[in-house]
Amino acid sequence: MTNTVGAPPAPGRRKGLSWSRTVPRELVHRTSVAEVLLTDVRRTAAGMFEAAACWPRSHSTFPADGSDLHSPLLVVETLRQLGIYLPLRWFGVSPAAHMVIADVFFALMAEREPRAGHGGSEVACTVAVGGVRRHADGSLAGLRLDVEFRAHGRAFARAGGGARFLAPDRYAAVRAGRFGALQPPPGAGGRPHPDLLAVSRRADVVVSRRAGVLVVDPADPRHPFYFDHPSDHVPGMVLLEAARQAAAEASGGTLLRPTSGRLVAEHFTEYLPAARVEAVPHHHTCVFRVRQGTARTAYGVLGYGF
Repeated sequence: MTNTVGAPPAPGRRKGLSWSRTVPRELVHRTSVAEVLLTDVRRTAAGMFEAAACWPRSHSTFPADGSDLHSPLLVVETLRQLGIYLPLRWFGVSPAAHMVIADVFFALMAEREPRAGHGGSEVACTVAVGGVRRHADGSLAGLRLDVEFRAHGRAFARAGGGARFLAPDRYAAVRAGRFGALQPPPGAGGRPHPDLLAVSRRADVVVSRRAGVLVVDPADPRHPFYFDHPSDHVPGMVLLEAARQAAAEASGGTLLRPTSGRLVAEHFTEYLPAARVEAVPHHHTCVFRVRQGTARTAYGVLGYGF
């Protein structure tokens, strides 16, 4: 057996960044250390940052079909964690503040994506912060991020989006009677088979059919990725995965792994009544929308490279 001590950094690593340990879980709003992807974040100039992230092969989103590609959701989750860490660390946001996602996009260059080998993939990010807005008291009201993802010295993805930040009292007022709402148990509706949706387990299915309508209905209310901590509304990552699964079902299992996507959240999506997910495939794209009653709470489009 041979152990290599003090080996030089792998090609493509950003000088100075470290992949040795994760950032504090509290700074990315994660309960489990296993769900923390960021390992290092450093400011390089005004509004510019470099970050390191480790994408583990053991992650719950990793396919069990022998594929060596990570889920596109890890691009979005890395973006989400940056959107929490940077405001807390450099923009004076209180740890008690609530981040509310307004919109998010991602785009992958499939031929350049990192292939997971032994363990996981070391990803370097270049982050640009813009659209900074502040309240009258100087506290951060919102910002936008634009992130380039690199592995092995090559850019392979881009993602970005906007978020706003609410103090606890303001969030409670905005949520009104929904503040602190509990996630209901899974419904009794029939669920698409995991194979049709390209997920590993039944617990990874986040939609079901009720009276012939596809609705957001996670099979596992304590899923380690989607529900690492309580939320009084449906998390944005669940909406994005529900849209992906709706596209997979609507296309008969043809549209499975998006290489681009955009989600716009117009309103909070509540747990009750169960939100409908409407997906309309068209060639290599699928438009989607999420509805509760007559209100549209979110919409977007997914793209698939073939």
